[in-house]
Amino acid sequence: MKVFKKLFKNFEANIITFTVLLLLLFSILVSVIGYGSFTKAFELEYDVTTYHMGDTATALVDGDQIDDYLANGADDDSYKKTKNALDIYCLKMDVSLIYVIQVDTSDYNHFVSVFNCVGKNTPYTEWELGSVHETTNDEYKETYRQLYDGTLAYGTIYRTDNLKGAPPHITTLVPLKDSAGKTVAVLCVQRMMDRMVEARRPFLYIIAGSAAGLMLISSLISAVYMRRQFVKPINKIIREAKRFANENKPGEKLGADISYIEELSVLATSIDKMEDDMLKYIDNLTVATADKERILTELSLATAIQANSLPNTFPAFPDRSDFEIYASMTPAKAVGGDFYDFFLIDDDHLAVVIADVSGKGIPAALFMMVTKILINEISQHNDATPAEVLQLVNERVCPRNVEDMFVTVWLGFIELSTGKVISANAGHDDPAVMRKDGKFKLLKSRHGFVIGAMESVKYHNFEFTLGRGDKLFLYTDGIPEATDIDNNMMSIDGMLKALNQYHEESPQGIIDGVIRNVNEFVGDAPQFDDMTTVCLEMKGEEVFRLVVDADRSEMDTVNEFVHQHLSDTPCSFKTMMDLDLAVEEIFVNIANYAYGEERGKAEIILSKNNDFVSLTFVDQGIPYDPLAKPDPDTTLSASERQIGGLGIFLVKKMMDDTSYEYKDGSNRFTMVKKFT
Repeated sequence: MKVFKKLFKNFEANIITFTVLLLLLFSILVSVIGYGSFTKAFELEYDVTTYHMGDTATALVDGDQIDDYLANGADDDSYKKTKNALDIYCLKMDVSLIYVIQVDTSDYNHFVSVFNCVGKNTPYTEWELGSVHETTNDEYKETYRQLYDGTLAYGTIYRTDNLKGAPPHITTLVPLKDSAGKTVAVLCVQRMMDRMVEARRPFLYIIAGSAAGLMLISSLISAVYMRRQFVKPINKIIREAKRFANENKPGEKLGADISYIEELSVLATSIDKMEDDMLKYIDNLTVATADKERILTELSLATAIQANSLPNTFPAFPDRSDFEIYASMTPAKAVGGDFYDFFLIDDDHLAVVIADVSGKGIPAALFMMVTKILINEISQHNDATPAEVLQLVNERVCPRNVEDMFVTVWLGFIELSTGKVISANAGHDDPAVMRKDGKFKLLKSRHGFVIGAMESVKYHNFEFTLGRGDKLFLYTDGIPEATDIDNNMMSIDGMLKALNQYHEESPQGIIDGVIRNVNEFVGDAPQFDDMTTVCLEMKGEEVFRLVVDADRSEMDTVNEFVHQHLSDTPCSFKTMMDLDLAVEEIFVNIANYAYGEERGKAEIILSKNNDFVSLTFVDQGIPYDPLAKPDPDTTLSASERQIGGLGIFLVKKMMDDTSYEYKDGSNRFTMVKKFT
């Protein structure tokens, strides 16, 4: 039991076990899906081919003589001829049974055998002409009813159980009609499904074997990679840290090449530098001042390590225009226990985390570094949700948390294309969200237990959406719990008041404004707790569409559409006047000339942000580029100038940009106007 307990606490064993279980689940799913697809395909082939056999067999039986066959008996020459043809067809098609029955349509519970042909190597015996039999089950009964009603072209029934010794088989039922088109009997073709049963087993073996092989190879590769690039470097760093703490002597350099993982490489080189600087300092200082100076050096190095471990270059993503993020951390001591992080998981997903470690100083900073690295690496390499990431981090931290420290964490994954946010909360303060043109409000969600305090904790995902222009504000409790000299706390309400005072600012402006308000509130009172904040704004253009008839009577509708969606922008009166004239010119041209004498539609696509508006007019009329025509010579008098072209000339002068293209059968004219 001690061996298993030790194994389950082992970081490497947990990583490999999780990977193997995930791949095993994938293998089982692949096998089940492959088995089901194979069976479905085989059943479809049986269904189609058996129907064609039955449909062909109906040509051998004269539906007008069914009653005569039953009345004249098996000695009738016509009956014998038809029976012989069906027997030959049954053997040629290698089917189990071909039989023709006349169903009692009063209740469909009985039928009379007309023809019964038995194939070779089957356990069946022929029914006598005129023998009466009960309908097998309700499925057959309903199929008979639909065939006689004409609501079903043909029916297919699979039987794999309750067969009383018979093998699994498929039966296709085809209506037999007389010359008037009335269903007078049912022709049935039965085939064994032994080929499908025989073929499925090796197919399943191949799928399962391939999946198991891939699982084994993937597990080995994952295990080797995690061991070399993550587990071994961390263990090496821990051993070196313990050794240096105990001996204060030079040791083997960890080096930047300890791992390809940047955070581990930075941590290793930082520890190397810390060891070198501390050893030099101890050698050069006197015993009387050694303790004090060593503490100062440790704090300085720890501050540098902590500062360099957090994203501190802004703008953080200068090549991205769809969001803006800013963050700040002000520790209460030289080093703090708060931390934040943000990184792109892929081009469309941004991870944002903020956390608060219990305690202050060096222990909290070290605990912070370990937690930050784990969150970063697990988020980027395990395809896990925020709740799963926090659970994995907690499982790694708890076994080695001999100091009984803990950390509160809020972790969110943001889908940048849609604004969808999946978050998980490990005992952290609820974030504040500002919807576009609104006020900041707390976004409450279910909290999980803090990380590091207890093993086997489950966390839960919480989803919400950020629209374009919305802002997300994350913070640690050093903001609302900031205390003035009279022990009055700023509180959540005070923080929200500060946020709403600066809600129109950029993320940096909001954070600077909140910190400024906190400092004014605290006054001369010493800072009690770390103050950490992160603010994100979803940016980008909003797009709206309007489709109307290409008719001048819709001009008011078009103007109302444009005015409505520009009412919340910094669009001046003059700019709006220019837009009104340009919109009227383009739309009236479409209404008058695009479709000639016919009727058609016009679509107006409006996209905007705080800097400009773009309007695209789309019609499916005659291809025409209004920008291709030369500009009129405005130096000439009105009588000397050529008629036409002045309207589009004015549009080009009033707008900041115009363009035209003919694409997918549509004229697309776009004009852009900046807000001034």
